[in-house]
Amino acid sequence: MSRNISYSKRINRRSFLKTGALAPFATTVIPASAIGTKEKTSPSDRIAIAAIGNGSRCVHALLPAFIRETDTQIVAVCDCFEERRHNAKSVVDTRYENNDCVAYRFHEEVLERDDIDAVLLATGDRWHAVLSALAARAGKDVYTEKPFCLTIDEGRKLVEVTRKYGTVWQCGTQRHTNPDYLYTLDVVHQGKIGKLHTILTGLGEWGGNGVATPAPVPAGFDYDRWLGQSPWRPYSPVSVNLWRNHWDTGAGVIADMGPHMYDLAQMGNQSETSAPVEYQGKAVFPKDGFSNVPFEWDVEARYENGVRLLSKMGTKSIRFIGEEGWIEMIDETGEMNSEPKSLRIRSAPVQQHYNILSPHIRNFLECMKTRGLPVCHPEIAHRAHTIAHVTNICLRLGRPVRWDYKTERFIDDEDANRMLSRTMRVPWEI
Repeated sequence: MSRNISYSKRINRRSFLKTGALAPFATTVIPASAIGTKEKTSPSDRIAIAAIGNGSRCVHALLPAFIRETDTQIVAVCDCFEERRHNAKSVVDTRYENNDCVAYRFHEEVLERDDIDAVLLATGDRWHAVLSALAARAGKDVYTEKPFCLTIDEGRKLVEVTRKYGTVWQCGTQRHTNPDYLYTLDVVHQGKIGKLHTILTGLGEWGGNGVATPAPVPAGFDYDRWLGQSPWRPYSPVSVNLWRNHWDTGAGVIADMGPHMYDLAQMGNQSETSAPVEYQGKAVFPKDGFSNVPFEWDVEARYENGVRLLSKMGTKSIRFIGEEGWIEMIDETGEMNSEPKSLRIRSAPVQQHYNILSPHIRNFLECMKTRGLPVCHPEIAHRAHTIAHVTNICLRLGRPVRWDYKTERFIDDEDANRMLSRTMRVPWEI
């Protein structure tokens, strides 16, 4: 599919595909330009972006972050909640001091526009892979929130789709480019904690339950479109508000926070294109009500090199433990701790430091211009998400599992292999 080039000096995607510039799964280094100075760009030369999914995360974090980049222009917003899309349009129009941003109910209208270069996806998790694939086929680049897939099969299919269409695709695991997390990883890679043997991840607390009593669909809400690929069920405020807590529409905290921490674990262990091979653990599931995902869990996974990856409830954090010391980042405060203490560069908390977005967004935008691979390209993101999905499968089965990351199959375990994919509601597919 050909595309109209709406910003200057953009190199044609087709020519890059012919010359192999998007070589699959190449190691990506963040260019200096990705975090360099910003120069003002004329509106006609800016990268035109549409935001699909206009909830709190989009309006309060992602939209402002993309708007701050002077070479972008948010030209459209889209949501199945009427109030949300109009709110998002207001945020954009206020920033640009005009009324040019268009609000859409249907993503098809967004993807049909030839003047849109990329989409920002902040929908519910069940839509991320589906919309990524639709955008790729429409010739759009994609920045999407995590988790970008609900199953391992979805993730692998999305890798193949983006490779086929030469899509520049970035997963929003922004800690990957956060300076303090990169410092922590550098300490590990330089051997300052000795030989790495354990990675401890805290994924936060989880809860929320209720009875999903059917009710009339509120005015201004396209409930059927909101469900997307998920099995149809009657509308209920409980099922909509707690969608992350049911396997039909989400995958709980392990798939919600896991991709962030497992991405860092993969980087720390220098195993970004593989995954742990053995998993065991225990979990506490709700006994009744709408929610059916783990509320408490304790999981141990092991890599081929013997490094253990531990996942627990508690403070969102990651700690790398070696034979001669350890270093950790506390997610929500930005606090860095270590033993010996000389390893850390600071200990004073920085509010919301985990949510630094600019380096990650700049990496995506620069790769759009060069047609290079972003740091969290599909293969990298898929491998980190796979850890979350295998962990969930282990807990749902209530027993250990063995994973072959080369074939992406469980070893001698057909019950587990049947959970690699699930049926999508027509007409949605990857």
